[in-house]
Amino acid sequence: MKTTVIMLFLALLSWGVSAQHDHSSMGNSGNSHPSMTPKMKEEPRVIPSITVKHSLTVTSILDNYLALKDALVDENSKKAASSGKMLFDAIAKFDLSGQPAPKQKELKDILDDAKENAEHISENANKIDHQREHFEILGGDLKDLIVITGADRPLYQLFCPMYNNNKGGKWLSASDKVKNPFFGDEKMKCGRVLVEITVK
Repeated sequence: MKTTVIMLFLALLSWGVSAQHDHSSMGNSGNSHPSMTPKMKEEPRVIPSITVKHSLTVTSILDNYLALKDALVDENSKKAASSGKMLFDAIAKFDLSGQPAPKQKELKDILDDAKENAEHISENANKIDHQREHFEILGGDLKDLIVITGADRPLYQLFCPMYNNNKGGKWLSASDKVKNPFFGDEKMKCGRVLVEITVK
């Protein structure tokens, strides 16, 4: 009998301690509720920028590249092919002799690569996915080109992380407003400014 009373007493005592413990933890969890936690201010993202010299050397190339980008945004592969041909011609007319001698070989490599990509775009009027693959590479060529030669306008390099099976893709634009040339209407707003290119 004594054993039973002692066991009952210990059981009640144990229950009281655990109930008190549960109650105090409930009170704490109430204080840590997400809605009660003050929200941290999100820091604005700092966009890196590069400055290039003012130059009219690549004006025609940029005009045709941006026309090509707009055609791909509009999902117009025939217009993209036409812009690709005009871009090819503009790149072919680039005068290397006016550039500093130490940079001429590097520029020739960039221009040759850009011409090849523009040619692929011009020759594939009904294959917009193929055009977009070469357009993505072309954006890198043109960025490398204007870093050396300069530009006549500010530009933005944008990036869409969803392009090419989530490997991402970059392009140049005269505006920081996202109009995606890789997806068109499907994911028009996929993208963010990666680099701002200013002209001094």
